[in-house]
Amino acid sequence: MPKGMTNKEIARIEGFTEVIVKMHMRSICAKLNAKNRTHAAMIARQMSII
Repeated sequence: MPKGMTNKEIARIEGFTEVIVKMHMRSICAKLNAKNRTHAAMIARQMSII
């Protein structure tokens, strides 16, 4: 199950900057045609991606 982490938390854990995480989230939302990260998670779950 996905954990609700902030961009800052993801960046710290993965060793990226917060800006990089935001860019990736924008890209993911665009590719899934999602309104936000929560919507992206719902779509990904429906598609069995996560």
